[in-house]
Amino acid sequence: MFDPTKMLFTGGSGLLGSEMRRILPEADYPPSGQFDVTNYHQMDQYLAGKDFTLLVHAAAFTSPPRVDKDPCRAIEVNIVGTANVVRLCAARGIKLVYISTDYVFRGDKGNYAEEDPVYPVNKYAWSKLGGECAVRMYDNSLIVRTSFGPNVFPYEKAFVDQWTSRESVSQFAQKLLKVLQHDLRGVIHIGGPRRTVYEYARSLDPSRAIQPLSIRDVPFTVPVDTSLNCQRLATLE
Repeated sequence: MFDPTKMLFTGGSGLLGSEMRRILPEADYPPSGQFDVTNYHQMDQYLAGKDFTLLVHAAAFTSPPRVDKDPCRAIEVNIVGTANVVRLCAARGIKLVYISTDYVFRGDKGNYAEEDPVYPVNKYAWSKLGGECAVRMYDNSLIVRTSFGPNVFPYEKAFVDQWTSRESVSQFAQKLLKVLQHDLRGVIHIGGPRRTVYEYARSLDPSRAIQPLSIRDVPFTVPVDTSLNCQRLATLE
């Protein structure tokens, strides 16, 4: 039985955390100063005397260009930090839901199912896959692969040659809530229809003039097509 009063959410000040606070205000969203994923002892102390049964781990170092410039920070937060969260949940028998990314896939075919081989093409995605490896070591866990963005597209340009299943954070949060209400384990993909990032951006505000951009014109590597097969999600009532 899903009980939001017994749910702890990391990354509560981030894009997803802010949306989840709106729709699930009863859950606990500790600030990073009190629940730093790189500090196992601090997290352990925070949980002392509390009775959480679910931990949703969304805290991450997420910008691919910034990760390229500071990969050690991504190792510390996305890999070591996630491993700390896994150890914490395992020690206390707490179910773990890990928010991962569609970027763990190579991006050469799209329509990726949960069991398809992974092969990241940038350091950010490798760091998130490192987190997935730790989560896979804990049976009482669920990995959520997805792609979401702000409800208002934050850029003036969007890729016309990159395909995705990206949705707005409000759309994703509602689907995540549905998943949390089911007792799932393993891996699940959450996303919308396959479309270019440009088409996704236009869908958020059709009246807005978004300029086209090519993935060849940016100084960092992005996969071409990481669209997700979300059939497992579609089977949930």
